[in-house]
Amino acid sequence: MADHSRRDFMRNSLLGLAALPLGAGILSKSAFAQDLPRLDPSAEQAQALNYVENASEASDHPAYEEGERCDNCMFFQADSQGCQLFPQNSVEPAGWCQSWTAQA
Repeated sequence: MADHSRRDFMRNSLLGLAALPLGAGILSKSAFAQDLPRLDPSAEQAQALNYVENASEASDHPAYEEGERCDNCMFFQADSQGCQLFPQNSVEPAGWCQSWTAQA
């Protein structure tokens, strides 16, 4: 019986050690998300989607409708102020781009 307990202990220890890199990867990814640089409206990708940091500046764009903002778009990630369309950057919550889509 002692051998069985020792075997269980070793198996569980190895499983725990194997999971450590996965946990560390998740933690570092979350930490990285908090440090995304703000998207520059003059960047090529931002201009391609007509991104502005203040949604009211887009009022003359044909796709814009009153009340549309990054922070109520389905692509916005509140925890990091990131956007799925600009994965390397954070965006202004009060901003807007022509790909705005209502949250489901």
